Amino acid sequence: MKELKANDFIVTKSVKLNEIPTVLETDESKKHKKKALKKVGKKLAKLQNTMYAHNRHGVLVCLQGMDTSGKDSLIREVFSKLNPRGIVVHSFKSPTNKELQHDYLWRHYVALPEKGKYSIFNRSHYENVLVTRVNPEYLLFENIPHLKKVEDIPTDFWEKRLNQIRNFEEHIAQNGIVVFKFFLHLSKEEQRLRLLRRLDKKDKNWKFAPSDLSERELWDEYIHYYEEAINKTSLPHAPWYIIPADDKPMARYLVAKIIYEKMAQYTNIIEPLADANLLQNIDMYKEMLSRKDD
Repeated sequence: MKELKANDFIVTKSVKLNEIPTVLETDESKKHKKKALKKVGKKLAKLQNTMYAHNRHGVLVCLQGMDTSGKDSLIREVFSKLNPRGIVVHSFKSPTNKELQHDYLWRHYVALPEKGKYSIFNRSHYENVLVTRVNPEYLLFENIPHLKKVEDIPTDFWEKRLNQIRNFEEHIAQNGIVVFKFFLHLSKEEQRLRLLRRLDKKDKNWKFAPSDLSERELWDEYIHYYEEAINKTSLPHAPWYIIPADDKPMARYLVAKIIYEKMAQYTNIIEPLADANLLQNIDMYKEMLSRKDD
């Protein structure tokens, strides 16, 4: 596999999504990409076990992308080697009535990872500056003071919300959470083909909804707001990575490699030392266990 680095995909300056490729040109076979993913997955699992024992950091992985960008399958394949006790997946759909009784970040805050664990956000708090921006009428369900109709939305509303998200991510990063944000960069043509496959395959029909087509009509708007959100919230403590997503096996490998590469830099994450009393008596314990039961 061609050597690829996390920094090849990180956003450190203003980007234009239509200028970034949605596929990496490579001669690697699908089988080879799967093999590479399996290899890095094992390494990531080993780091996860160490982090679980260290119990000082959590990892938040946010996955965003247009419909059919491969978020579900990526979660299944990338994190398959990790210990299930140390990983929780949250799929954020339309807010429930209970969630709407709180501010828009509440449901994301309570889903943050515990120390030593991973939280995977399938869609994330960024939906609140994407879906609600394309469909501002959804904001009315949040019961925001002084906002009774779309026309009441202040001109600086979205900038303030983006600033709140920046503050949220800075706060959790300062308290031990390592933040990864991945935008699965899919082409509109590849989305069309994937939607067609959902209709062609009976076992995939359930994934298709007529609303997929109406949302597709808003493609340019979504891309515009994705671009703005990425450019305004990619910071050293919570960077965005733009992942070419037309090739699913490659996208999965890249996400796994980036997480592993960055987590391996946390050299302070180590297994805790055993209790001094245990170490002092370890030979005795081994002797006791070496005896066969009667």
